[in-house]
Amino acid sequence: MTANTPTIVTFAIYLLGMLLIGWAGYKATSNLSDYILGGRSLGSVVTALSAGASDMSGWLLMGLPGAVFATGLSASWIAIGLCIGAWLNWRFVAARLRVYTEKVGNALTLPDYFTNRFEDGSSLLRIVTALVILVFFTVYCASGVVAGARLFESMFGMDYQTALWVGAVATMAYVFIGGFLAVSWTDTIQASLMITALILAPLMVIYADGGVGASAAIIDTARSGAFDMFKGQGAIAIISLLAWGLGYFGQPHILVRFMAAESIKTIPNARRIGMTWMVLCLGGAVAVGFFGIAFFASRPEIAANVNGNHELVFLEVAKLLFNPWISGVLLAAVLAAVMSTLSCQLLVCSSALTQDIYKTFLHKNASQKQLVWFGRAMVFAIAVIAILIAQDPKAKVLGMVSNAWAGFGAAFGPLVLISLLWARMTRNGALAGMVVGAVTVLVWQHYQWFKLYEIVPGFTLSAIAIIVVSLLDKAPSATITAKHREVEAEIAAHGE
Repeated sequence: MTANTPTIVTFAIYLLGMLLIGWAGYKATSNLSDYILGGRSLGSVVTALSAGASDMSGWLLMGLPGAVFATGLSASWIAIGLCIGAWLNWRFVAARLRVYTEKVGNALTLPDYFTNRFEDGSSLLRIVTALVILVFFTVYCASGVVAGARLFESMFGMDYQTALWVGAVATMAYVFIGGFLAVSWTDTIQASLMITALILAPLMVIYADGGVGASAAIIDTARSGAFDMFKGQGAIAIISLLAWGLGYFGQPHILVRFMAAESIKTIPNARRIGMTWMVLCLGGAVAVGFFGIAFFASRPEIAANVNGNHELVFLEVAKLLFNPWISGVLLAAVLAAVMSTLSCQLLVCSSALTQDIYKTFLHKNASQKQLVWFGRAMVFAIAVIAILIAQDPKAKVLGMVSNAWAGFGAAFGPLVLISLLWARMTRNGALAGMVVGAVTVLVWQHYQWFKLYEIVPGFTLSAIAIIVVSLLDKAPSATITAKHREVEAEIAAHGE
């Protein structure tokens, strides 16, 4: 048995398990609603863990530990912002979106929801929403492909181009086969792997250097200012990191989990489970990067890979500190993080193309079987495009995620929030907010004014555009207003 055999076996078992779940999802999928929303059948645990896993992509085990390893605790502001944003999303969006999407024509996608919520007979809102999803998700999918390639490249010595295809095909297979149910079930398993890895890894790193005190002393010597939360972080930098939390309100791959919940009654318990999982995972990711400073500072002979690419810190720790079998499980957690998010992103893109473009404009009378198979074809097509975008071996996972996260957060975040909370919002207000948010992010990314994260101006200007245009516009119809009151009454009745 070679040194890599246990890891290869572990990976093979993991991938086989995902494919078997994909097959089970295939057997349970009979129509488009099943394929893209699982028939709205997710319980609290699956809703919570699949939302968390689809949110925390490869950046959780690669990008975030790498940022903390490079700069110290000052990089952890992002984790604080994410926790705040995620809780607010669960508290103010989850239940309302679950109820609203069912009330307005059983909407299956975000474009569906926006179109039905504002009674947009022109379908302009549907088209613009679908286009925004496709533009930003191709970048987001590419980040997942890069993270997967980094894993296979590091673990098995593959060249980058081969690793791109291996990682993408592994994910594409079970999404293609099983659709939303397969993605949600696998996400639950993947979330369990991720939290296990992010609890074990930092504990072993700390233990390897003689405990927290000894590790802290090494860090203090090796990296001046690593404990300082404000080192190199001015007000704009801290605001930018905290502002990642704003992105939650507009992420289609997370919002779709709320839409798929079995009922509004599952939301409170799902919120508790989801937030507990998230705090533990983010805390573990920060700890791996932070205490990794001590581990590699005291072992310079094995630090070359991490010093060359900080995002490899978790991968290196997993390989060096655990026996090959456990290492295989921990490294499978990285693949789980990549696959869970990439799979949901592929499915959301496929859903937008199938439900909001193909069915609405190209083939209105398509059968359910035709729609499901068209959706599967779109999964394949989008994956190929993502691979082509990810060709650059120097691409950084966190940077790519940052761009896509800001795009969705600014284009959809204010739109989702305000549409759920304000009856006076109009179709034109929604269009204005979406376009202003998306354009602001794209322009700000290019010029990087004040070094302020583009989601801040994008989110702010989008919200202003929605409110101003809605107030100048003709008031919504009586049926729209009545539907909003109906949703609010149901939310109030459940204490949400």
